Amino acid sequence: MFENLRLAFRGIWTHKLRSFLTMLGIIIGIAAIIAIVSTIEGTNQQIKQNLIGSGSNTVDIQLYENDWPIDLSYSEAPFGVPQISDEILKEIKDLDEVKSASKYTSRQIYDGVYYLNNSMSGGYVKGVETDYFETANMTVKSGRLFTDAEVKDYKKVCIVDDGIISGVLQNEDPIGKILEIGGDSYVIVGVVASRSTFEPVINSITDYQTYAQDESGTVYIPITDWPISYKYDEPENVLVRAKSTDDMTAAGKKTADILNGNIHPDSDAIKYQSKDLLEQAQQLQQLASSTNSMLIWIAAISLLVGGIGVMNIMLVSVTERTAEIGLKKAIGARKGKIMAQFLTEAAVLTSMGGVLGVASGIGLAKIISMMSGTPVAISWPAAFIAVAFSMVIGIVFGILPSHQAANLNPIDALRTN
Repeated sequence: MFENLRLAFRGIWTHKLRSFLTMLGIIIGIAAIIAIVSTIEGTNQQIKQNLIGSGSNTVDIQLYENDWPIDLSYSEAPFGVPQISDEILKEIKDLDEVKSASKYTSRQIYDGVYYLNNSMSGGYVKGVETDYFETANMTVKSGRLFTDAEVKDYKKVCIVDDGIISGVLQNEDPIGKILEIGGDSYVIVGVVASRSTFEPVINSITDYQTYAQDESGTVYIPITDWPISYKYDEPENVLVRAKSTDDMTAAGKKTADILNGNIHPDSDAIKYQSKDLLEQAQQLQQLASSTNSMLIWIAAISLLVGGIGVMNIMLVSVTERTAEIGLKKAIGARKGKIMAQFLTEAAVLTSMGGVLGVASGIGLAKIISMMSGTPVAISWPAAFIAVAFSMVIGIVFGILPSHQAANLNPIDALRTN
C-alpha cells in the first residue's frame, strides 16, 4: 500500500500541470458544493437565531379560534374554557421537556393606558404571576418585582419595560410614576428587560415583515388585579420555558394537549395552540434548503465531468506505461497488484482535488459572505464527506483504466518499445 502511495505521488509530481488540470473538475465541483452548503447552513442558523432570538427557549401557548389568537378586547370569553388551576399548571411543570412555566393574561391595547396626557397604542398589558419574569428570562433593570403580598392583597402596582419608558413616559424616570390602566391607577415599582438582548438581522422588507418585533412596550400587573381593570374569569395563557431549544416543540405541544384536555368549548375551532418559533424556523429552513438543493445537483455535474477527466488521463497513463506494466507482469506481478497501483493513483489524484476543492469552497464562501452579506457557516462534516466522495470518484472512474492495465499481455506490452 505504501509503495503504491509513493508511486502515485511520484507520478503526480512528475506531471504536475497535467495532474492539476485533471483535478480541476473535481476542485470546481467540490468548491461549489462546499460554498453552497456553507451558505445554506449559515442561512439556516440566521433564520433560527432571528426567530428564537436570545435563546430563552420560551414557548407561548395561547387560546386560539381557528388560526387566530382570541382577542377579548372585542369579544366575550368563550364558554367552556375555565381558568388554569394550580393542579394543571403543576402537571405542565412536571413535563420532562419543561424547565419552568407560568400562566398569564394578555391584551393588546390601542387606547386605555395613560400617563398624564400620553397614551399607549399597540402595546400590551399582561397580568402575571411573580414567577413569570424568571420563566420569560427577564431581569430587573431598576426598582423591583411584585411581592407575594402585593399579588395576594390586590395591590395596584405595575412593572414596565423600555418600550413604555421611551413611549408613554417620554423617557422620564419611571419608578413611582402612576399609569392609568383600564380606568384604575397603578404605581410603577420596577423596570424589566430580557437577560440577553438580540436584534434580528434585517436584509429586506420580507425579513422585516417576518422578524419585526413590537416596540410599543408592555405593562405587567399582578394577575389578581386583572379582573379589577378588565374582566372576570378570562381564559389564561401559559408561558413555558423549555430545557433546551430542541425541546421547544415537544414542550409546546404537550402543554397545549394538557390544556385542551381540560376545556369543553362550544366550538371545535377553539383550542390552545403553541406559538412554536422552532417549528416556524424549521419550515423557513426547509424552504431555503429546497431552493438551494437544485444548485447542489448542478454543481455535482462538474464532479461527474471531473471523474470522466480522471478516467481519460488514467487511460493515457496506462498507454504511456505499457512497457513498465509488461515488465512488472513478466517478473511475476499479479493482476490485483497492478489494479491496486492504478486505483491508488486515481484515488490519490481525486482526493487531492477534494482537499483543494474544500479549501477553495471555504474561501469562496467567505468571499460571497463579504460581498453579499449572506451569512455562512462551514459544515465540517460536509467537508469530510466531500473529500471521501472525491476519493470514491477516483476509485469508480479508475476501475476501467486499472482493469485495462491489469489485463495487458506481458509479451505484447514489452513489444511496445
